Amino acid sequence: MTAVRDAFGQALLDLGRENKDVVVLDADLASSTRASFFANEYPDRFFQMGIAEQNMMGVAAGLALMGKTPYVTTFAVFATKRVCDQVTISVAYPNLNVKIIGAYTGLLSGCTGATHQAIEDIAIMRAIPNMVVVDPADAEEMRQAVKAITRHHGPVYLRETRDEWPDIFRNDYKFEIGKSTVVREGSDAVIIACGVMTSESLKAAGMLAKERISVRVINMSTIKPIDKKAIVESANKTGAVVTAENHNIYGGLGSAVAEVLGEEAPTLMAKVGIRDVFGESGSNTELLKKYGMSAEHIAQAVKKVLAKKKALTKN
Repeated sequence: MTAVRDAFGQALLDLGRENKDVVVLDADLASSTRASFFANEYPDRFFQMGIAEQNMMGVAAGLALMGKTPYVTTFAVFATKRVCDQVTISVAYPNLNVKIIGAYTGLLSGCTGATHQAIEDIAIMRAIPNMVVVDPADAEEMRQAVKAITRHHGPVYLRETRDEWPDIFRNDYKFEIGKSTVVREGSDAVIIACGVMTSESLKAAGMLAKERISVRVINMSTIKPIDKKAIVESANKTGAVVTAENHNIYGGLGSAVAEVLGEEAPTLMAKVGIRDVFGESGSNTELLKKYGMSAEHIAQAVKKVLAKKKALTKN
């Protein structure tokens, strides 16, 4: 396993070697986000902005207007809530080519507690016009996503997980913005997950398989634009949908999936995520367990949806 933030740092460094227009801005957190890898090799293209995130977004917008591709790195709570106005007006409104990297996402933020846990960042960023939102599932997907978002012209918000997480993809995997990936086949229900919750969902599917419950797992790493076709096809095939995300159940992946289903294929579903509460300090395992987001909780959610499906069938 590789820490996802280390994969980001190395991918950013590799990108800097390939593309001289890539510049990096940081808000005094380069060692945490691993933007330090780039800074050490390309100090002339690295701008330490200090704890002045609003100004940093304005500078990034200016650099984009001059033909550069700015990667703006800081903790997700600062990259979304603190700079929302600047991102909206200075970056998204003119559709500038700025890549915003939000590190230490959701509950899993290295024991930093509620003030540093970004539990609403997806909701904020996907509501902004022109913004692409990506939440990679593992180190390999992060490596590929860093380069893919550079090829996309326009603003992107990329979530960066702090710690090591189980490997899902090999280097022959091909990440594409707006496309999901079926990481496990199944027919009774589908779990649609993003970020680190994809690996938890795979664990849940394995548990359910022992009870002869066949579950498809989809890695929906691009939350905007979302892969509507994959959602509708899986919903029609299984008639039971569960979403899993390291984010508030309001406004994130679960809400995005529900919006698609509501318009295209009404289906029984349940959302696993942070249930509209603030978090606290703790280890990743402790937090997933306490806040009902572990593989066991995902498996329970699948069973509940299947029980509702069975009851409707009987009626």
